[in-house]
Amino acid sequence: MQKTLVIGASLKSSRYSNVAIKKLTEKSIKTEAFGLKEGILYGVQIKTNFDDFQNIHTVTLYLNPKFQEAYYQKIIDLNPKRVIFNPGTENPNFYALLKNSNIEVEVACTLVLLATNQF
Repeated sequence: MQKTLVIGASLKSSRYSNVAIKKLTEKSIKTEAFGLKEGILYGVQIKTNFDDFQNIHTVTLYLNPKFQEAYYQKIIDLNPKRVIFNPGTENPNFYALLKNSNIEVEVACTLVLLATNQF
């Protein structure tokens, strides 16, 4: 089964990354999470070590563009099929790097994609 990695995962229930993890798991989408603090959300372990991830199909970003640069190469090295840039994470510089690595860029809201069965 294809896996989705949520980057910028938060234990705070008011955060969109938290809601996205909930909705992904409700739709039985295999989900992994990376964040600054370890914890468990809806049965998903939030990891703080990026090296723990493999075989990722989709990366969905909940990380401000100014913090994304530290993860450019790590995300490219995962070689996902696509990276979703949620509202507030738009980053044309990163789009170009991903496209050069044959990784699809999608500027969209994961929650809307899930709600409309377009994920």
